[in-house]
Parts: sequence; C-alpha cells; structure tokens
Amino acid sequence: MHELLAIFIFFFAVIDPIGTVPVFIAVTRGDDEKFKRKVIFKAVGVSALVLLFFVLAGEQLLNAIEIPLSAFQIAGGIILLIFALSMIFGESKPEAEIKSVRDSTETAIFPLAIPSIASPGAMLGAVLMTRNEEYTWVEQLLTSSMMLAVLAVVLVLLLLATHVHKLIGDSGASIISRIMGLILSSVAVTNILNGIAHYFGLQVFS
Repeated sequence: MHELLAIFIFFFAVIDPIGTVPVFIAVTRGDDEKFKRKVIFKAVGVSALVLLFFVLAGEQLLNAIEIPLSAFQIAGGIILLIFALSMIFGESKPEAEIKSVRDSTETAIFPLAIPSIASPGAMLGAVLMTRNEEYTWVEQLLTSSMMLAVLAVVLVLLLLATHVHKLIGDSGASIISRIMGLILSSVAVTNILNGIAHYFGLQVFS
C-alpha cells in the first residue's frame, strides 16, 4: 500500500493535475460547456494512450537501439531533475504553457494532452517505473493503474476546472506546481543514483 501511494505521488508530481487547470481554462476561454467536455475527454484519452505506449514499448525501443536501461535511467533522471528545477525556479507549469495557447489550433492535443498532461517527465517516468528487469508484470500493471488513477484525477479536476481555479487562483496553482517540482527533484536524484549503481554493479539505493 505504501509503495502504491509512493507511485501515485510520483505520477501526480510529473503529470501535475492542478497545474493543468489554468492551462485548460486559458485554451477554452469563451467556449461552451459541451465543447469543453469534448476537449477534456479527448485530451485525457490521448494522454493515457501516449503514456501507456511508453509503459509497453519504451524499454523495447531502448533495447532495439542498444541503449542500456541504466544509461536511460541516468539520462532520464537528469532530464527529470532539469524539469523539476524549471518548475521550482523558472516559470511554473501554468505560466509557461498558457503562453503557448495563442499558437494552438488543436487545444485537446496541444498544449493540453502534450505537454501539459503527458509531459516529457511523465513519459520518462512511465519507462523508469516499469523496468522489466526490476518489476514483474503484476507490479507494472499496478504502476500503470496508479498512473491511470492520476489521469482520472486530471479528468475530474478539468471537469471542475472553473470551480477549482476560483478556489486556488493562478497564484495557488503556481505554488502547488513548485511544491510538485521539489518532490520530483528528489525522485530524479534517486533515479540518477540508482542508474549509476546499476551501471557499475553497486548496491542499489533505496
């Protein structure tokens, strides 16, 4: 139960459901409720397909091009760390992605599904958290279920977006996004250390 909660928190950090709310409000400003609901379900559905693809095929792609999983884990950890630091010190997720709205023609795909929900960090996380040599298919299934549970949270929050945004405001979303960045940076450093340990055959850090 504790491990499932940790996985849920990890995906909650990399997907950042609350930070997606201001992005959704910005891209659907002025649209009717029926159109907004279509955008929500399409965006979450596309995000789920993208992340599940990385769960199922991400490691196989690495093997096909002969990249050690430990190398990908280190690289992924570094990218996750940069991503996390940008959430903490740079523009928060809502601020950065709302700027891309002006050039968006397909709001459900961009910027909502990618990169707001299925972010690069989430894609890498999906691979790192379902490594075949470390996790059984049952554990991978449970991890995928936690990832989908976070997407379900995204779905609910977007359906309640107007009320949520009124409650927390842009400042609240920015603060929460930075807190998620801090949590994610800790996970990223752990991935880097574990990747180094795997590569050199050292004791794996817990």
